Amino acid sequence: MKLGIVGLPNVGKSTLFNSLTKAGAESANYPFCTIDPNVGVVAVPDERLGLLADMYHSAKVTPAVIEFVDIAGLVKGASKGEGLGNQFLANIREVDAIVHVVRCFEDPNVIHVDGSIDPLRDIETINLELIFSDLEILERRISKTVRGARNDKALAKELDLLNRIKAWLEDGKMAISFATDDEDEQEWLASYNLLTRKPVIFAANVKEGDLADDGASNAHVQAVREYAAEYGCEVFVICAEIEQEIAELDDDEKAMFLEDLGLKESGLEKLIKASYRLLGLISYLTAGETETRAWTIKDGTKAPQAAGKIHSDFERGFIRAEVVNYQDLLDCGAYAAAREKGLVRLEGKDYVVKDGDVILFRFNV
Repeated sequence: MKLGIVGLPNVGKSTLFNSLTKAGAESANYPFCTIDPNVGVVAVPDERLGLLADMYHSAKVTPAVIEFVDIAGLVKGASKGEGLGNQFLANIREVDAIVHVVRCFEDPNVIHVDGSIDPLRDIETINLELIFSDLEILERRISKTVRGARNDKALAKELDLLNRIKAWLEDGKMAISFATDDEDEQEWLASYNLLTRKPVIFAANVKEGDLADDGASNAHVQAVREYAAEYGCEVFVICAEIEQEIAELDDDEKAMFLEDLGLKESGLEKLIKASYRLLGLISYLTAGETETRAWTIKDGTKAPQAAGKIHSDFERGFIRAEVVNYQDLLDCGAYAAAREKGLVRLEGKDYVVKDGDVILFRFNV
């Protein structure tokens, strides 16, 4: 999974990136301090892996990972070359979802590019820049398609779609709300990689005092939540400064620190849960002496396609899957004991894999 982090300058974007990835991206109290796109890969915390690895005495543990891409703070006119934003928008065209960091805290010592705190105005600013960037992509595609559309029915059909989606964006709407039942049009839309078609997770960045009640008493956070509910986006509340402190601690210290703050999970864990929900993802597990590993798949994936995540041969030569629920396996203490109790099931090609399934695939190529 790949997530792109966007936001205005000085909203805590690079601080959040630093804390999530410990990659040390430069952050400072002025715009455009992130000159190159920063990329960091983060392991998805999953306590199931350690417990299974202990049971199997695994030599290696491999968690699922998320790749974060952080770009320079965007400002009004970024898509037209203002600031440094435009040159970086291309870097997030390949992401699965966008994490939009929104400032929901007052602090006279941290300047805001627009002089005041207004998260809905900030969201609108970023949305417009993404729309303008997408319009540029569409205009180039239209000029290329129009030449052949006179003599090619498929190109004429695509040109009609391009003009409709262009008009949609020019009306200030995001491409994600543009609906079509036509399979050709759906494929074309996916191929354009429009930024405004990507799912969005809002990271409401607050002061430490707003963390305990998850931003319930913060009017700015409530405004973001209402906006997100209207547009089908996810929201999580975070204090980027606190996350940076947490990032420096080991697991035991982190647990104590979170407990002292009255928190059950870190911002990274909140973000991962939000992104898995938004993208409809789950994880199944494989375990053995060699390796215990988490595999991320779309919810609803059938066994052969899940096997294909490991290797294409597994999907091509799929025979069956031996499946046991993670908790059942743990409760039994061993795979053999789970099998004796009839908890290990043999599943065929139509089995839909569930989150927490521990699977052994049988295949023949």
